[in-house]
Amino acid sequence: MAKATKQVPSTKAEAEFSFFRDVMGEMGIIIAVGIIFFFYTYRNAIKLFAWFEDQTYGTRDYILNKCELLFVEVKSEHVTYALIGISLVLPIIVFTIFAAFGKLLGGGVLAGMIALIGWKVPRPLMDYLVNSRIKKYRGQMVDALNLLSNGLRAGLSLPQSVGMVVDELPNPVAQEFNLILQQNKIGVPLEECFEDLIKRVPTEDNEMFVTSVNILRETGGNLAETFDTIAEVIRERVRLQQKIETYVAQGKFQGGMIACMPLLMLGMFSASDPESVAPLFNTAIGIFILVLALGLDAIGAFLMWKVIQIKV
Repeated sequence: MAKATKQVPSTKAEAEFSFFRDVMGEMGIIIAVGIIFFFYTYRNAIKLFAWFEDQTYGTRDYILNKCELLFVEVKSEHVTYALIGISLVLPIIVFTIFAAFGKLLGGGVLAGMIALIGWKVPRPLMDYLVNSRIKKYRGQMVDALNLLSNGLRAGLSLPQSVGMVVDELPNPVAQEFNLILQQNKIGVPLEECFEDLIKRVPTEDNEMFVTSVNILRETGGNLAETFDTIAEVIRERVRLQQKIETYVAQGKFQGGMIACMPLLMLGMFSASDPESVAPLFNTAIGIFILVLALGLDAIGAFLMWKVIQIKV
């Protein structure tokens, strides 16, 4: 049975023509892809530039706005340097270190993951800090309302009662109420100062508190009794929230253990039999499987976290 043989160009001209044809074919593919990319970017230039601006200057402005809500003074250039450092400089350093040991693939994957984290984490991190501050403020709201009520019963005016809250209670409620006083001192109407409080701390408790203050200041009424009623409502809401947190604590613990189990097993196998785990870090298919497993684990942890989130 005759074996199939590869046809070899018989002359130099045919070889040159075959090479030219292959090169032109590759160039044609590159040119076609370039033309498609050009027309796509041209048609969506506004959206692409808006997206790029939101992911760069938008992230910086977002962090600055959240820092203002946290009463943290930071310069815009410092935020810019920090973002560049964690999303660009740090991945380059990690890749350089791995490349020095000859592990380009592992270094590239790890550098890419660090760059992605540095690119995506700042906004959720700032949201977490702001939400934690709001939660702490909500827990101090009952004491603030009691002080306001006692001050009004003692014959103090509303601004004087607010000043008593600033002097007696810790941050963040003291910071927020102190800002109300500072705005009122420079001529901002007290009603507008309380409206700004809702914008800075958008909670149902604040909306109920500010609405009651503004309405009763216009129509007349007993602010002290109103504050006592609002404090009782908030107290019951906080008690219910604490009960729910107690019930879901077990679910959080179980979800955390399930999410950490693959990492614990990987560490156990790495300590007991490093050779069996080495392909996960030294081969392309191993790194792909490792990244896929970590991604699925992160998705599972996120879904479990969303299930146990209960809003009151």
